[in-house]
Amino acid sequence: MQRMTASGPVRDRVDALAGEEPLEVRVHGTPFTVTMRTPGADVDLVAGFLVSEGVVRAEGDIASVDHRAGIGHAGERDYNVVDVRLAPGVALPDPSLQRHVYTSSSCGVCGTASIEAVRKVSAFEVVADDAVVRLDHLLAMPDRLRAEQPLFSRTGGVHAAALFVPSDDGDVDVPSDAEPRLACVREDVGRHNAVDKVVGWALREGLLPLRGAVLQVSGRASFELVQKAAMAGVPVLSAVSAPSALAVELADELGLTLVAFNRGETLNAYTHTQRLRAVPAAPGT
Repeated sequence: MQRMTASGPVRDRVDALAGEEPLEVRVHGTPFTVTMRTPGADVDLVAGFLVSEGVVRAEGDIASVDHRAGIGHAGERDYNVVDVRLAPGVALPDPSLQRHVYTSSSCGVCGTASIEAVRKVSAFEVVADDAVVRLDHLLAMPDRLRAEQPLFSRTGGVHAAALFVPSDDGDVDVPSDAEPRLACVREDVGRHNAVDKVVGWALREGLLPLRGAVLQVSGRASFELVQKAAMAGVPVLSAVSAPSALAVELADELGLTLVAFNRGETLNAYTHTQRLRAVPAAPGT
């Protein structure tokens, strides 16, 4: 490519670009959706997507995942298809959940077959989660996320999501207010894909529901991201940029703490602020 100014080209240079390719998701061989994503962590992506759709809620709900299910134009296996088989007793997805066309990298609910299918009911009640997060720990999360984004550093073209989980994890030797542990980071051209990837990782690790966790995202907070957090049992969602009005409304309804404009120095807390704890200033400051 050419770097340019108003007066014309300055020099030729090689630029690194984020990958974006279609991934077809099948359940028991039946096409469910096609999503545009950055290749990598595809199994996590599909697992998290199925959590978000209310199809699965625990690791054991997935019997197998075939990442080589499709046959390409050259007659070879196509790695852009993932076929999931559900465990016995797990209901197949409602046909109304099927995407008519595809899920773009900018919109995860676009193409949903019916408007009623957009809103999901979580198996986990985040309103009952009495987690408490120190504000200084919460304010540090965007920088901690940014430090773990190698693809963004190379391309500047991807979103990221991170899961922060309680450090004590039941260990009596760890203070209950210790800084949360950064458990997982995923990057993708789609913010909803990045979230599905970390949720899918958590599902496969047997961590759902994610009680006491914080989901930190690199962009804005949309209705869809609030819904995905709730479907995984995450009580706190923190975004670097603005929330939408519908995201705030849904977070309030579900009992989820929604934080936005988290830029490291200040943040805006919109809903269920009882989970946020201030740290008293040191004497003389």
